[in-house]
Order: sequence, then C-alpha cells, then structure tokens
Amino acid sequence: MGFISKYRRHRFAGPLLLLAGLLFVGFGYTVAQAASQEAVLSSSDKATLIAEGKEIFARGCSSCHGLNAEGAGIAPSLIGVGAASVDFQVATGRMPMADMSQQAMRKEPLYNEEETAALAAYVASLAPGPAAVTNEELAWERNGDTAEGGELFRNNCAMCHNLAGQGGALTQGKYAPTVMGVEPKHIYEAMLTGPQAMPVFADTTITPEEKLSIIKWIKHAENEPALGGVALGRVGPVTEGLLAWTLGLGLLIGIAVWLTTKAR
Repeated sequence: MGFISKYRRHRFAGPLLLLAGLLFVGFGYTVAQAASQEAVLSSSDKATLIAEGKEIFARGCSSCHGLNAEGAGIAPSLIGVGAASVDFQVATGRMPMADMSQQAMRKEPLYNEEETAALAAYVASLAPGPAAVTNEELAWERNGDTAEGGELFRNNCAMCHNLAGQGGALTQGKYAPTVMGVEPKHIYEAMLTGPQAMPVFADTTITPEEKLSIIKWIKHAENEPALGGVALGRVGPVTEGLLAWTLGLGLLIGIAVWLTTKAR
C-alpha cells in the first residue's frame, strides 16, 4: 500500500491508469463481441439445419405424418416426441416404412447421419421433447455398473426381451426385438422414448446412471462366451426343449423301426 501511495501522485500515474482502463475495456468488448458472433453463427447453423430437416420431412415423411407433423390416420403426430425418438426410428432404419400396420423392423437406414440429424432438429423445433444423444456423450464404459445393469435388465426388460436380451414374442403378433448388436445411444433413446410396444422408462423410473448400467450389461452379454456348449440362440428352454424332443423322438422312432425290421 505504501508503494502505491508513493507513486499515485506521479505525473504519469493518471495516463497509465487511463491506458490500463482502456485496455481492459477493449479486451472485454472483444471477448463479448466474439461470444456474440459465435452465438449468432450457432443460431444461424441451427436454423439452416432445421430448414434442411423440414425439406427432408416434406419430401419423405409428410405423406404419413402430415405436412406439419400433426399426424394422420395411419401415422401418429410427431409434435413433442423430441429428437431422441427421430434419431432412434430413422437411424435404425425403422422409419420410413412402407406398411404402417406392421411392426417396424431394424434395417439399413435410408438417411445418412447428417440427414437424420436435420430431421431430428426439425421435429425438436416443433415442441420440447427428449434430446438425442451420442455414444461419446454416454461414456457407458466408464460410468456403468455391469452387475447392477444385469439386475435392472432382469427386473425391467427380461419379461419381453428374454433373460439373455435375444428378444421374444408379444401379444397380437408383436415382438420385442433383440438388443444384441444395437448401438448404445439407440438403447438409451429407446428407454427414453418407448418405441412400439415398449414402455417409456423416464429418469424418475430408471435414472440416467442406471440406464448406462443396463447398456454396459448388454454390451457385456454380447461378448459372453457360451460356456455350456452350443448356445442355440440363447432364447431359453424353447429351443433346448425342441432339440431334446426332436432328438429323443427321432431316436425312439429309429429304435421302433429297427426292432420292426429285425422281427421280420
């Protein structure tokens, strides 16, 4: 403090303070202007993406979902479904589909990543909804717990998707698809949005951390070796019973034929 008091009345003190103040103000203005320009550019890029998505939607989706995504007799409204639902349905090839009366199947996607992102941005702009995620954002390898994920899967998912995640039959000709080989982000988005006959698992029901644990268990199950021998699709006792019945019955028929032939 004494040093400052000593030189505060120096004839150069005023100009130096003025210069420091001007430099500080100029630097602050530059930073603020750069941030403002970045925000404008980001907003402009988003508007461009939404416009592109609207064009793709009008060309490939509006015939079923309506010109304004309000829905029609054969397809539901997309207002409020969010980007997560669009990313899941389009990126897995379930949409667009030719026959809306059938259950959508996973297949090769019609749109690439950029077109899917544009469609998702357009639908998300119509009303708030669950946001899409990326595999990098989830970081399930670091955050998930395999043991907890297995327990959560058995309690919430196995009754439809099978204990081994291989899928299973539902009522009225529907089915729960296998979860093997599905991208982590699509598993997460499916839990958020509840596609087809699947219920919505909100964050209040299964927390984001628990969702990551389920994903980690699924990915572990994909690479689990068949320690008991032939896996037979890992769909449970159905294939095992069928194999045992076929072999056993075939063996009995063979013995009966052999005995009949020998008796002659």
